[in-house]
Amino acid sequence: MKLLSGKVALVTGAGRSTGIGRAVAQRFAEQGADVAILVRSINETTDKIIADLEACGVKAKAYAANAASFDEAHEVVKQVVAEFGRLDVLVNNAGITKDGLMMRMSEAQWDDVIEVNLKSAFNFVHAVTPVMARQRGGSIINMSSVVGVSGNAGQCNYAASKAGMIGLTKSIAKEMGPRGIRANAIAPGFIVTDMTAQLSDEVREAWSQQIPMRRGGTPEDVADVALFLASDLSGYVTGQVINCCGGMNC
Repeated sequence: MKLLSGKVALVTGAGRSTGIGRAVAQRFAEQGADVAILVRSINETTDKIIADLEACGVKAKAYAANAASFDEAHEVVKQVVAEFGRLDVLVNNAGITKDGLMMRMSEAQWDDVIEVNLKSAFNFVHAVTPVMARQRGGSIINMSSVVGVSGNAGQCNYAASKAGMIGLTKSIAKEMGPRGIRANAIAPGFIVTDMTAQLSDEVREAWSQQIPMRRGGTPEDVADVALFLASDLSGYVTGQVINCCGGMNC
């Protein structure tokens, strides 16, 4: 019996070929979950992701929508429930960065990051909680960041959005706990993805020297934490923020 057999999961922000969302979806499928992923548009990368998920012997489907749209988020959840029959796990992973120092940051830079990172999480939590409440159970996993815990110069918009996800997580845990719904956040540190690959070797080396384990994390490192939170192994864990950072934020 696999850890997520019989469960249905929805993972947002899962369209990148080497991103955290894809790794989470893959790990869930490997452990028996049927998986729906949210992407901005369907393309060849999406088709490959779905094929890899289906190769695990589970049902998988991609939905194209703007996670920052309240109406589109609700429509996606409605379609997932109609297609899969239930929804047990939500992973809010959609996110962007538009870095800049506060004094130079434009209103658009601020608004865009808050909309995609934080409002999208609200949109999907708002959509899935009635479904999970009727089922008397579910797990909501919000992808925060160590930056949301400690802050970071040049990322006030990103840090604010990720800190907001922590507050959202803890509030949901208190509101929905009586209905059997758990909510937790993961705070990844420096994770090696296609986004961080754009940084120079010097920057990556500087980051690694701040990490006690002396390496960046992998998307699979984060996916393993998500697997724990999605499974019944964490049945009495809610309202928590789990740092996945190699000791960077200890």
